[in-house]
Amino acid sequence: MRVYVPLTLPGLAEAHKAGELGPAPVRAYAVTPGLREWYVSDDIEELEYAALSRAAAASLRMLAEDAAAPRRRVVVAVDVEDKAASATPGLDEATLGQVTLAGPVRLAVAAAVHVDADDAEADVAAAAAALAAADAGDDDARFTVDGAEDHELLWFGVQEIPGLLA
Repeated sequence: MRVYVPLTLPGLAEAHKAGELGPAPVRAYAVTPGLREWYVSDDIEELEYAALSRAAAASLRMLAEDAAAPRRRVVVAVDVEDKAASATPGLDEATLGQVTLAGPVRLAVAAAVHVDADDAEADVAAAAAALAAADAGDDDARFTVDGAEDHELLWFGVQEIPGLLA
């Protein structure tokens, strides 16, 4: 099963230094039965993109909580055994597609790292600042948050992490 672990650049630096994503439990996103039901698609690529998008949204929430972190969303894609991930129950917006990994995962086995491009930083910064208002129902703030979602995350190999952190 492919899971998508949301991080920030400082979180990625910590994982790189430790050599693993953890400690357990590790929150991630994956194609769960709830995500399949919500997305209404049988196309696995579309479903995995939806899970990646859910992780990117979780990364944005992490940025909103850490004003010192660079304003770039980070998601690490990792393949794990199905039994290593347990789906978070419920179909509410907050837990849709969310899974918990029972143990840490070696960063060396990650399939990819997805990170915002430099040109997304202003929109991601604005979205992180607007997140609380968007959650409270402010339509203008929701529009600002959606602006960050318009940016596609770039794909990087695990061997490129030192360059991302430089």
